[in-house]
Parts: sequence; C-alpha cells; structure tokens
Amino acid sequence: MRAHLPLTLRDMLENNASLHTHSPAFISSERRISHGELLPRARQLGSALERAGVHHQDRIAILSMNSVEYGEVLSAGFYSGIIIATLNFRLAAPELLYQLSETRPRVLIFEAQYQELVAQLRAQLDFVETYICIGGDVDWAQRYENFLAQGDVAGPSFTTSEEDIALLVHTGGTTGKPKACIWGQRETRMLARLMNGEQQSGPVDRGLLVMPMFHIGALAIMLGLHFRGGCAVLQKMFEPTAYLNMLEQQGVTLLHLAPTMVQMLLEHPAIGQTKVDSVRTVVYSAAVMPTPVLRRGLEIFGDVFTNLYGQTEVVTSGLVKELHRPHGSEREQNWLNSIGHPFPDTFVRIVDDHGNEVARGEPGEIQVRSTVMARGYWNNDIATIETFRDGWCHTGDVGRVDEDGFLYLVDRKKDVIISGGENIYSREVEEAVLQHPAVSECAVVGVPDEKWGESVCAVVVLRAGKTASADEIIAHTKALIASYKKPKFVEIVSELPKFPTGKINKVELRRQFAAHS
Repeated sequence: MRAHLPLTLRDMLENNASLHTHSPAFISSERRISHGELLPRARQLGSALERAGVHHQDRIAILSMNSVEYGEVLSAGFYSGIIIATLNFRLAAPELLYQLSETRPRVLIFEAQYQELVAQLRAQLDFVETYICIGGDVDWAQRYENFLAQGDVAGPSFTTSEEDIALLVHTGGTTGKPKACIWGQRETRMLARLMNGEQQSGPVDRGLLVMPMFHIGALAIMLGLHFRGGCAVLQKMFEPTAYLNMLEQQGVTLLHLAPTMVQMLLEHPAIGQTKVDSVRTVVYSAAVMPTPVLRRGLEIFGDVFTNLYGQTEVVTSGLVKELHRPHGSEREQNWLNSIGHPFPDTFVRIVDDHGNEVARGEPGEIQVRSTVMARGYWNNDIATIETFRDGWCHTGDVGRVDEDGFLYLVDRKKDVIISGGENIYSREVEEAVLQHPAVSECAVVGVPDEKWGESVCAVVVLRAGKTASADEIIAHTKALIASYKKPKFVEIVSELPKFPTGKINKVELRRQFAAHS
C-alpha cells in the first residue's frame, strides 16, 4: 500500500530553505529576508511563543500592514501548528474588538502605528496574555525583536500536521459581520500548489503584493510564489507612483491587483515611461474588469493577464492568459467578460432558489465543491451549516455557464435588484454606464421604492476633466439596456467607498443613498 504523504506548510518552508537558500523570500522597502534566513526565524519565533505560554493549536493574532515581520509570523504558525488569526487594520475599535473576541488569541502582535487602537481595547481583551509591538516601543508590550530573541532557533517542542488549523481569515463583511474562515494546513498547502500553477510562477519570480495579507487573496498569491521558492515584494498601501517605482526597481514579474487598481495604473502619467517588460503575469481579482480597461491593459502589458475568482471560503475559477483574446472572434472576445473555467479538482454547479440545477446559460447561485476550501467558520455553527452544505460551498454569488463551459459572474445574490418583480443584475447596468466616455468608475445598488419595491441607483465617478449630467448618463444606458434596467437615480461622487481588497463597499452605498426612497 502506498504511504500517505502529509501536506503541511512546514514542508514548504524547509524545502525552500534547502533548495533556494539565498533567494529572497520577502522584500520590503525596509528589509529583505532569504528563504534560508526565514526558516530559523520562523522556528525561533515559534519557540518564543511556546515559552510565552502558547501551545500547539492555540491562537495568536496579527494586526499589521504588509511587512517582512508579517511574513515571519505567518511562517512561524505554518511551521509550528500555532493558529494565526489575521486582523483587518482598517477596522474601527468596535469592529476590531468583535474579531478579537471571536477568535480570542493568547498573543496579539501589532504594528506600532496601531498602538493607540490596541490600547483602547486592552481592558476588554482579558484573553490576551502577551502584546508584541513591531517597529516601536510601547510600555505595555514587548518589542518584536526582543521577544523573538527569547526563542530557540531549534524551534518549539511541537510541530504541525495536515489536520491542524493553519489560519483564521475573516471574510470581507460584504453581507454582514465578518466571519472567520477556518483554513487547515492541508487545504492551505493545496491552495499554494493551485495558485502556483495558475500564476505560473517559479524560483526567480517576484510578485508585488500591495493588497493586505490579512485577506485570502494576497495570502494565496504569496503562498503560490513560495510554493516554488519565489519572492513576495511587499508594499503597505497602493499608491500608483510608488507602485510603478517598486515594479521597475525590483524587476517584478507578477502583479496582483483589483481592477480599479489596474485602471489607476493605466491612467497614471508615468505608465508610458515605466519599464514593464519584466512583468510576465498580471493577476486581477476581487471583481470582473471592465472590458475597456482590460483591453487597454493588454495593450500596455501584453498578453499577461489572468483573472482569478474566489472568496475567503473557496477559490473557484480562472481565465488563463491564453484565453484572453481581445482580437479573436466575437465568441472569444466575450470570454473576456467571464471568470473562466473551474480550477482542477473544482466542481461548480448553478442552482435556483430551490437547489435545482438550472439550464446552461440561465443565472443561478454558484455552488462550489473543492479540495481547496475552508472547513467552515470559527465558532459559528449556524453560518457554517448555511454556507457549507452537503460538501458544497454556497457562495451567494449569481452566475451562469455558457455553451463553452465558461463561468460568468452576474452579481452577488444580495446585490440583485428586484424592481416591479423583475430581477435586475447590477453588473449588467454597471457595464452599460461604464461605456459612457466620461465615466471612470460605477457601482449600482438598489434603493427602496414604495411603488416598485426597489429602484436602480448608479453611483458614478467621472474621469478627470470630464463632465456629464445624471440625465445624460441615464439616456446613455437606455440606449444599451432595457428601459426597466436603466438607473432611476445617478449620483456623481468624487470616490467610491472600497474594502482593502479594492472591492466596492455596496453595503455603505446602500446606506448612504437609501434616502432616495
């Protein structure tokens, strides 16, 4: 009988230290660390945590922007079997308290810039036994380097197994309070392997990560890079000029961006003078990219774009580089609007509200079954039962599958606007509005309507130097889509509220513009 090969993230760290000893694992503007240096640092941190009272499968939490230290904390958990709970650094104090109270970590590691926020909460965090500060001095916390020095480079007395929980990663909260998804060592290792194949990265690749590593998207890209000894180049925040400078300085080969970020780069004055020929892959995610933006991106960067679709709960599908065919047949050009084919060992079905599979081409909820899927939600059995049923993840996204097997994202189930009994998919309206030459960004939401139940509201950002009235935009969309789908209201704003992933915060937009009722 063939022996079972355990799948852990510790193996990945050890392999990289052996095979890619001198290759960089993480690079930031402050420091860099090689794979050969990362392994003993991870062991030492794991040992220091044990000496501070942390046991195997205990939880620690990290509140920080992207940094080499963040990578070390993740690696210590991957090596030891200590569970890492990632925290959203953009949260207000009550929201952060909710996430901490849900996961109840024994240790809280935080970046110095968040010390006042953490200080506000300390009296309510009786479960936190040790505070560790990255990059600063705080009276009630240990300095990160001082704490790490207390450990043994041989590592903790315990290690991990594939059945262990590796990560607690919170959802974006687009439909309510964030939930902590349970990612085990086995599934996270398989995520690394899957992502490595999809992004086609090897030992010499350098991926520029600007999306926060508390989110599954950036984590997945980093894991995919490290699976074959690649390097994650880290930036704290997205600023186009700094991003383009880092791309050029570090010879970056892989970019990971939300479509809105791609658009900002393409509209930046320096894009024409920036050397981008090192870039072999641009992964875009968080949303389908508007077709005009994608076409422009292909002109600037070449045939390097890959679209990946998934959620914190499960990764699902991708449109690979080779199927981005802007100059192909009409049928092939339509694929640019899709989210591609399901990943290997991933099964997708489209179902109606009663759980019955719909005919090909018809919209319904996307449900996914995969080996690369969260085990459920931490300390939330009700939500786990609702979302993970019969081996399928009920995504809450509305999609359809065409005759070629391509999956199309139609809308979030909760974002479907029901007006006068008709289903209106906000994505379709957004595509129509975005074809107006003065429109840079658009988000469509439903607002209460006494007569029709809901009405369509388009919230629009105009291009710099361009003008357009609400009436002009409504008339423009009426020429492209059915009259009942056109916006009843158009609000022109300076910017759209967004989550750290770049995804537009439609919960906030609905709250802001509900007064239209």
